[in-house]
Amino acid sequence: MSQHLHTDNAAKPIASYSQAVKAGELVFVSGCIPVNPETGVLEESNIEEATAQCLENVKQILQGAELGLGNIVKTSIFMIHTEDYAGMDATYARIVPQPYPAREAVFVTALPKNARIEISVIAKIR
Repeated sequence: MSQHLHTDNAAKPIASYSQAVKAGELVFVSGCIPVNPETGVLEESNIEEATAQCLENVKQILQGAELGLGNIVKTSIFMIHTEDYAGMDATYARIVPQPYPAREAVFVTALPKNARIEISVIAKIR
């Protein structure tokens, strides 16, 4: 049995999906783009700001499930500009605690709302 999770402290879904779903000991957080939940505006003047806002949305969703960034076991990152990789990685390394979760970074041609980055995670309840 799965449980759908929602918090008002993270950006609202922009389509027909849940912010996160708890299934057993795993929490699957849907892709987060850098939308500020208070303003509804993309926060991405640069990749560092965009990455930080995505991870803040992830963090707030996880906190709603009484978890934190340290519970992440897998991260998926989607970006549209290859030159953003270094800035994303530096920001990610500053925010996500070690030991780092497994991760992939994939370059795509477009993302929702024309965002430059989207981050989804799988977290484990410990």
